[in-house]
Amino acid sequence: MPVQPTYPGVYIEEISSGVHPITGVATSTAAFIGTFAKGLANEAVQILSQADFEREYGGLDRNSEASYAIQQFFMNGGSQAWVVRVVNDGSPAGSVAGAEANATLTVLGAATKVFNVRAGRRIRGASAINPGEWGNFVRVQVDHNGTAAGATFNLTISQVRVDGNRTTVVATETFNNLTMEPNTPNNAIEVVNQGSRLVQLDRVGLAALGTPAPRPAPSGTISNASLAAAIPAAISALKVAITLASGSSAAIALDYPGSPLLTAPASFAGWAQALQTALRQAGADPTLPPAMRPYLTGATVQALNDGAGANWRFAVLPGAGAQPYDSTAKLVFSGADLGAYKFNAASTGVAQYELAGGADGTVVDATGAWAMPVSVFRGSAAGATGLYALEDVDLFNVLCIPDAPKFAANDMQSLYQEAEIYVEGRRAMIIVDIPEDVVQIDQMQAWMTANDSLRHPNAAVYYPRTFTPDPLNQGRLRSLAPSGTMAGLWARTDTARGVWKAPAGTETQLRNVASLARTMTDQENGLLNPLGINCLRTFPIYSNICWGARTLEGADILASDWKYVPVRRTTLFIEESLFRGTKWVVFEPNDEPLWAQIRLNVGAFMQDLFRKGAFQGTTAKDAFFVKCDGETTTQTDIDLGIVNVEVGFAPLKPAEFVILKISQIARSSSTDA
Repeated sequence: MPVQPTYPGVYIEEISSGVHPITGVATSTAAFIGTFAKGLANEAVQILSQADFEREYGGLDRNSEASYAIQQFFMNGGSQAWVVRVVNDGSPAGSVAGAEANATLTVLGAATKVFNVRAGRRIRGASAINPGEWGNFVRVQVDHNGTAAGATFNLTISQVRVDGNRTTVVATETFNNLTMEPNTPNNAIEVVNQGSRLVQLDRVGLAALGTPAPRPAPSGTISNASLAAAIPAAISALKVAITLASGSSAAIALDYPGSPLLTAPASFAGWAQALQTALRQAGADPTLPPAMRPYLTGATVQALNDGAGANWRFAVLPGAGAQPYDSTAKLVFSGADLGAYKFNAASTGVAQYELAGGADGTVVDATGAWAMPVSVFRGSAAGATGLYALEDVDLFNVLCIPDAPKFAANDMQSLYQEAEIYVEGRRAMIIVDIPEDVVQIDQMQAWMTANDSLRHPNAAVYYPRTFTPDPLNQGRLRSLAPSGTMAGLWARTDTARGVWKAPAGTETQLRNVASLARTMTDQENGLLNPLGINCLRTFPIYSNICWGARTLEGADILASDWKYVPVRRTTLFIEESLFRGTKWVVFEPNDEPLWAQIRLNVGAFMQDLFRKGAFQGTTAKDAFFVKCDGETTTQTDIDLGIVNVEVGFAPLKPAEFVILKISQIARSSSTDA
């Protein structure tokens, strides 16, 4: 700030340099809209890898074209993406099985409903639903810390995956020392809702808890509801009967030679440890049904106080590999000494509470036809749903809707048209996909004619579709729309060469693409290229590559300035970078000092791009100009609060046609001496 001298001496004043560096924005952040096995509905979530996608959205789903497109994006060089999951809202196009539903559970404490558990997580400070069948594989385990009534409890939330006759835990969250008492630092609803990525708790529709607030009932198979305080002697005829939902059942003796239960443990905790060891050792019995062995070999036994202080019980949880891993799997104790040792066979409980009621709604109907309503993809600008969920995203550069070709022709066209208008306002591109039945050259020509209304400078289309190995179908080839692959290729080219380099040519191999739906000749390519259709080609040695770089406004007859993808993307990159990098100008005094600063900063940005090879021309003067002075901004403009900046550049256009001119020369008739 200016110095105000008040005393004799030397004053130092720091002067601003007026430099406001302009940073180039990202150019290859992709956005995907589609249906997925799980994930927050109508929320844009950033993912940075395939692993992120699997955690948030469940990975590949055979009914989701977008899930395979995202895998292709990362495999082909993409590094940043935003994903929006749309769900069936029960509108007529998807009403066969109704809307997608969220899995829920109400946990009881004695006869009191303590809280509801719903599949979902917190985002931007509010609970968000995560509908779908995935929630039916979420389990809730409650234990009481071995303490009397009125004290704390623990919650363990697990998500499991069932593969054939084996169940594995894929995610686990543990929350300890919780209470239902309000206004406490360890209130269960507040702690879980802030920390869980799997579930949210609430008390919607439940009666008041009263004082003191009850705890949820503990889960686990109860092997004794009232084991006497007196330590019993060693057992001689105790068995555990196990019946699984799969139909497997067996009564297993726990008094085998060497069993730790043959000698009475000295404490209830010792009994729990001995029982756990006996169950795990019994699981090695080769005569047991195969599905039962993992149930026992990984079993966990806990000694829990039943709330009365002197009485205890045992909770037995199955091994992580048990099938099924659900509430139907219970342990029932039997044997001649059952009464003497007060093991209560009638008192059994669930191994874990399980969420239920999750449904995916209708993605495909009984015939396998696509049955999602197109309205959920278009969404609502007012509600920030569907396409407009991207309003919460600061920046994306290319939009992909790989499931769009599954809709009827009119619905697909209207969806893409709305998406093109949207990406134009966001200074982004969209890659349009073609339906699976468009295979032959004449079919592609007919499709383009029927969809000429999709011609737009911010859009590109690629032909033909690709075939990729499907991990969910034993590696068999699956027809896949190329938008995800091409979005990844754009990102790879941007990183290696720059956004001004056409994402086409012999260095643009399509990764994880086994073959193309059609192998084209040069002559066939020549029929489509003048129409603004980018072709994917197969060449010896180079394999499958991209062999076109035109926008959908790139048909020869249109003679558009935005004929080429790299020219349009470079322009959008410069526009967005300058839009963000010149906001400091707002409210500055509108006169020559400001104009000079603008010329300095914008010129430095353009000079940097010139040095990187983004423009034509051998000198900066030939490559670009920046003008901001009294000619561009008149006194009338100043009076209106306007400052005009003119920026021009000479774009690099791809060498689309290489013409080699070869001629014969006549041999000279003269001879050397």
